[in-house]
Amino acid sequence: MSDVTELLLRWNSGDELARASLIEHIYSELNTIAARHLANERHEVELQPNSLVHEAYLKLIDMNRINWQGRAHFLAIAAKVMRDILVDKARQRNAAKRDGGQRITLTGIPVAMDNPPTDALMIHNALEQLAEIDPDRAQLVELRFFGGLTIEETAVVMKSSPATVKRNWDIARGWLYRALKQRDST
Repeated sequence: MSDVTELLLRWNSGDELARASLIEHIYSELNTIAARHLANERHEVELQPNSLVHEAYLKLIDMNRINWQGRAHFLAIAAKVMRDILVDKARQRNAAKRDGGQRITLTGIPVAMDNPPTDALMIHNALEQLAEIDPDRAQLVELRFFGGLTIEETAVVMKSSPATVKRNWDIARGWLYRALKQRDST
């Protein structure tokens, strides 16, 4: 059992020191995920990776009822929390400035697009639509694109084989490409 998994199990049992120690052990990985999210943001986003990690950490410590299953599970949830924070900030900016929108690129989804920068809310809405149709593939996109997990790590979190994850990843990317292209052309 890895140090991170042991710390997560101790946190599950209510050990507050384990939670603090966990963040020290995994901070650089969280910072990498945050940097990946922010690299896709327009320059109008004023967050630095460490600020996004800290905001996510505050939300994560309030999640008392999650039964942490291991490092990959924790990182996947952290990536989702970071994505949610950025979507909320995009909504706030768009509410203040109706004619503009936050733009991010889909470098993590290597599909050919005529107009690669895409509004963060468009991606969020497309993922919500995919989740209604196929929740597993929506979760897969969150883990791979936003969480930065490998095929193998995603397979562990999703309790599936790497071959199935790869096949579903290809299908989900194609679905998102079509959905975003359709939304972009309207």
